[in-house]
Amino acid sequence: MGAVGSAETARIRHFARNQTKSYFTFSRLNVKYVFMIKRPFWLDQIHDLWRKRSIVWLAGVRRIGKTSLADQVEGAKYLNCDLPSVRRQLGDPEFFFEQQPKRATLIFDEIHRLDDPSLLLKVAADEYSSLRILATGSSTLEATKKFKDALTGRKHVISLTPVLWRECLTDFEVTDFDRRLLHGGFPELLLAEDLDTSFFEEWMDSFYARDIQELFGVRNRTGFMKLLKLLCMRSGGLLDVTNLAKESGMSRPTVMSHMDAMEIGQAILRLPPFHGGGHREIVRQPKTYVHDTGLIAHVRGWEQIREGDRGHLWENLVLDELRSAYPLSNLRHWRDRHKHEIDFIAIGKRGRADALEAKINPDAFEPHALEVFRAAYPKGKNLLVCPFVKEPYKIRSGGLAVLVCSTPHLPIS
Repeated sequence: MGAVGSAETARIRHFARNQTKSYFTFSRLNVKYVFMIKRPFWLDQIHDLWRKRSIVWLAGVRRIGKTSLADQVEGAKYLNCDLPSVRRQLGDPEFFFEQQPKRATLIFDEIHRLDDPSLLLKVAADEYSSLRILATGSSTLEATKKFKDALTGRKHVISLTPVLWRECLTDFEVTDFDRRLLHGGFPELLLAEDLDTSFFEEWMDSFYARDIQELFGVRNRTGFMKLLKLLCMRSGGLLDVTNLAKESGMSRPTVMSHMDAMEIGQAILRLPPFHGGGHREIVRQPKTYVHDTGLIAHVRGWEQIREGDRGHLWENLVLDELRSAYPLSNLRHWRDRHKHEIDFIAIGKRGRADALEAKINPDAFEPHALEVFRAAYPKGKNLLVCPFVKEPYKIRSGGLAVLVCSTPHLPIS
């Protein structure tokens, strides 16, 4: 909300905190945006994690809605660590925490701007555990050298995804599926009346300058941006580092280093393969997803969503749903040398593996790959995830029981 003055920002925050479902519309670059829509799914996650640990780290790419979500935490004291006055207050953590009510809720937005953010959070966790703290940043806590302590055992992490399809249908009241795919899941652009494609160019510039260059010291902007756009063109496909190096004009180690930075910065996700050995499976090659469907569509030059585009982009939305519910370490893809593949595997306990296929139309589902997978790994649920299913139902396909649903929020077996 950089174009909005501080007084206006304060007024928006005050309005939002006093509404169950608040709408505030203002104009920027001749485009209207609606802010401060209540997001109960994520708020519930924050409160649930506070019952286990006093510190919750809220990660996510810039402009994905972290500050707006943090503003919705009722009764919290908000501190913007970009401000020099706030950084001065937090320079002496012990003195600062002594001034707070015993069970206060504190929000440290953009906490990595502090000189020693890990010290602040470590003091809070060890000496003032009655406080509840939400700390936000564009990347994972370990992304910057300022974090000398990873706070292992002292925090829980939430990675804020682009707006979920389930949130579109409820809280955001966006029922146009193609609109969600084309506009993407940044809240302000999703709700804009018109698609402002300059948003994505500005976002990529900001992501490079403030996250990649600042945190990782990457100086080759041209090569980095070319690689990011190549990954957008290949999102959802198997990763081929050699090909990326050739097309970007960079070495393999540089490509891998840049991709590490992108992944820490939440811009991409590499989904490793699931394998058990002895089944001619892909065992090394991950699938790579760029975080937002709108960014993918923009880089690919799409002005509208065509029939053949929906399926690949729907995979992104299903992956967001999975990431919002399960540890990333539980998620895989599966493919064998005969090109049988399953979109997503959720690893469970005692050798169980839930198989999830993302399809726009349930009638397009072909069970053969699932049969091959289940012949090798018989334990687990089978889910067919489709965007327009109002109520889950079961079918029998290829001799297997398959649950058809729109949201894969089922406990891992």
